[in-house]
Amino acid sequence: MAIRLDHIIVPSHDRVEAAKLLAGLLDVPWEESRGDFAPVYVNENLTLDFAQREQFESHHICFHVADADFEAILQRIQAAGITYRSRPHGEDDFRINTRLGGKNLYWKDADGHLWEILTVSYARVDSPLLTAAS
Repeated sequence: MAIRLDHIIVPSHDRVEAAKLLAGLLDVPWEESRGDFAPVYVNENLTLDFAQREQFESHHICFHVADADFEAILQRIQAAGITYRSRPHGEDDFRINTRLGGKNLYWKDADGHLWEILTVSYARVDSPLLTAAS
């Protein structure tokens, strides 16, 4: 069986609002409460479980999306008035990065997590798994 990521626990000061915002941006289903979590169902294989926490370190979470999904998510980010940038660090420049022949952008949420969407996976460029399979 191939290894795949099933779920991630995402700490938050307000798990319901954080889950609701991300689910809205990605246009995916979510639940206000499932036990101690507010789950966001990214796809049939991945759930982000937002958990209420007082203290935590921020995380960087990236989604590989199709071009059409990238544009749709970008429109929802812009409509929500969320600032974004073309690099993981630095000022919000409201630009899209096009390195590696695709598109990507980053935004921070109220909890300080750095979210990213991209259309070309960095892992695919020089992946030892892909090279070995060739």
